[in-house]
Amino acid sequence: MKFSLVIPCYNESASLPLLLERCKGLVAQNGVEIILVDNGSTDSTPQVLENLLPAYPGCRSVRVDVNQGYGHGILCGLRAAEGDVLGWTHADLQTDPMDALRGLALFEQYGPEIFVKGRRYGRPFADVAFTFGMSVFETILLGKPMWDINAQPTMFSKAFFARWQSTPADFALDLYAYHLAQTEGLKIHRFAVRFGERHHGESHWNVNWAAKRKFIRRTIDFSLQLKKSLRK
Repeated sequence: MKFSLVIPCYNESASLPLLLERCKGLVAQNGVEIILVDNGSTDSTPQVLENLLPAYPGCRSVRVDVNQGYGHGILCGLRAAEGDVLGWTHADLQTDPMDALRGLALFEQYGPEIFVKGRRYGRPFADVAFTFGMSVFETILLGKPMWDINAQPTMFSKAFFARWQSTPADFALDLYAYHLAQTEGLKIHRFAVRFGERHHGESHWNVNWAAKRKFIRRTIDFSLQLKKSLRK
């Protein structure tokens, strides 16, 4: 069973050396590839990837010339992936890429037609409260249990990915994939992952409450679109 892990990188040049070191243990497993998506970075991310990747067999990069959103970068990586099982996680190392090995064990146990997602612990209380509120809202609105929607890693079969249509290009991609898995009746498997501090840089959305309000507005708009599609 071949596995492809997509990691979108937007201005993550400072994180890349440690990220690639953490990926070593993953690509050491037979049939695992890492796809680092340079998601329209404006810092030295392209140069850092060019310099470092030759030393990391099993890791390769995909370039997006102009950033069109978090989800767009992930989709570019997924389309380039060769695995039977696909997934994504973040480049900021708040969750460890090695967590994906625990997800792979679930595919080996239950087969390919499942949906696997982390479940975060160790987060600040304010972030936990925010996530809880959004989870309750989405669960009530969509009529499916939707908890810790943006937790990583997210993993699924390539056959499931082939059925995706009209996917969002922003952070709503997490909601889209999770909701579609619920709608199709895939068995959902969650496992606990430690959520730590960023090693470098700062979040591109979880900066302050103004950024959170913007995120909430976009998520609600997309959720209402999903709700409308369920009525058709």
